[in-house]
Amino acid sequence: MKKIAVSFSLILISVIAFSQSTYFTITGKIIDAVTKAPMQAASVFAQNTTLGTATGSDGSFKLWLPNGGYDLVVTFTGYETISKRISTADEADKNIVIELKQKEKSMEEVAIKSSNEVKDGLLKYGDFFMENFIGKTANSKQCIIKNKEALKFYFSKKRNRLKVLAAAPLEIENSALGYKIKYTLDSFTHDYTTLVSTFTGYPLFEEIPAASETQAAAWKANRTTAYKGSILQFMRSMYNKQLKEDGFEIQFIVKTNGADTAIKGLDFYGAFNYSKDDSTKLVEINPNQTDVAILYKNEEPGKDYLAVNEEAPKNFELSVITIPATQSIAIEQNGFYYDQNDIAITGYWSWEKVADMLPYDFKIE
Repeated sequence: MKKIAVSFSLILISVIAFSQSTYFTITGKIIDAVTKAPMQAASVFAQNTTLGTATGSDGSFKLWLPNGGYDLVVTFTGYETISKRISTADEADKNIVIELKQKEKSMEEVAIKSSNEVKDGLLKYGDFFMENFIGKTANSKQCIIKNKEALKFYFSKKRNRLKVLAAAPLEIENSALGYKIKYTLDSFTHDYTTLVSTFTGYPLFEEIPAASETQAAAWKANRTTAYKGSILQFMRSMYNKQLKEDGFEIQFIVKTNGADTAIKGLDFYGAFNYSKDDSTKLVEINPNQTDVAILYKNEEPGKDYLAVNEEAPKNFELSVITIPATQSIAIEQNGFYYDQNDIAITGYWSWEKVADMLPYDFKIE
């Protein structure tokens, strides 16, 4: 992660030329939580973007980011990873100080690793992990992890659960979309009882230089295809009140005599209790029903998806999001939304994983 300053120096220089109304600046300092000493060469990046840097000798950093919201992530070898939510509204704060704590292995973690680590785990679970982390879409077939040896596999018979950790950031190369991704994996778990896989982490994107105009055109087309109908496009469309124009339809799922019934809403934004704060530019939504069906009608599901989901609609992509009645979701203008852990996603969006991810600074032309 210490090479980020070199990798992104040209990007940061080029950003300066953009209008200040389009970009905002984040400055701050990274220090040791105990000694308060500045930490040089700490990696600082906006999660799920191509934008990052490394701290200087005095622990300071500076980032230019497109307007919107992000999780600012700080990593340093031997220290706990820190994530801080930031947005355009934080530009006025010129003295952000982030303290890093050294990692301390808990007794529980030591016990898990000593008793449950699977010998030859990569051989036994590697393909399964790839399918549920990288994905099973067409793009996943052109996506590799270059340092699989960093993966560690742990199986708990008592919990009937597989857990995967990584000793170093995963180096992912996506030849379908033209990105290199350094993914700091927090954890991956698969519950064999519920058949539910979940993973969390901090991805940093880097564009791969195209070898030819043909390759550049192919990556541009593939990125556009990945973007259309994605949850990133949906959140941006919701923010800008462009759902219908962008091909989205909303239906609420309610129980009627024990069976699910879909109700089409005429006023999408009223049904979501859409509100926008003019000062922070933040949109908040809180749907009238907890289960919401999202139909994307401008694209048919992929053949690979239909092959394993025979009952899925054939003419449009169907995803379902569940938002607890007591929770609301905040959306920034770049499509960043939170709290992401409050949303449960099933259907087509759950099929698309790391191989189909796009950074938050992606813009469709």
